[in-house]
Amino acid sequence: MSHSDTTEDTQISERPRRPILRAIVVVIVVIALVYAGLQAVHKLPHWLNPFGETTKDRSAPVVLNSIQNLSRYEAASGNYQVVVDLEKDAKFLPSALRGERTLFVGNGSVDAYVDFSHIGNGALTVDKAHNTVTVRVPHAQLEKTNLDPKRSYVFARQRGLFDRFGDFFSSNPNQQQQMYVLASQKIQDAANSSGLAQRADTNTQSMLTNMLKALGFKTVTVTFATSP
Repeated sequence: MSHSDTTEDTQISERPRRPILRAIVVVIVVIALVYAGLQAVHKLPHWLNPFGETTKDRSAPVVLNSIQNLSRYEAASGNYQVVVDLEKDAKFLPSALRGERTLFVGNGSVDAYVDFSHIGNGALTVDKAHNTVTVRVPHAQLEKTNLDPKRSYVFARQRGLFDRFGDFFSSNPNQQQQMYVLASQKIQDAANSSGLAQRADTNTQSMLTNMLKALGFKTVTVTFATSP
């Protein structure tokens, strides 16, 4: 085979590839231009922006479902902060095109309480002769995390080109809800391991001791049940 034949075969094999490469470049350029145009539209004044939104509150009146009487002592409360770092990547695309990383700052509190509603008749033992009293109460329990929406926010967010383009047309409330759920769970785990329930037990013991001594008892003993 001559040199000219080899050159001709190489040119023929390269020709089909060029339209494909050009098409890919054109698609990327078009997406970039469209995204830049949409970003520019967002910066227009509200009355000039064709995609501008107005908010109207048409919520129904609040309905009271039930009322519960509480028989418990709020013994302690812990305030926590957590930074959630959530990253999502595509398997076969670079992060510049498809992917997302979000840093979410969550601030919330967890309350510890002692439930007095199930204390039986034998929970209080009084010895009038020696002016002593023994009180048996359950251990403290932890409430679910109360995440503060006013102090919880997205600190930073990085998105690929395709994700930015898609977010312009549709919001993703599930993404923010996922951040709230993760932050709440992490704060709850921290509260479980931070000794908050034990602090509540100590505070409850101190409160009952001071209250009963104010009633005239000289010796007050507070014991806790083995299970909450």
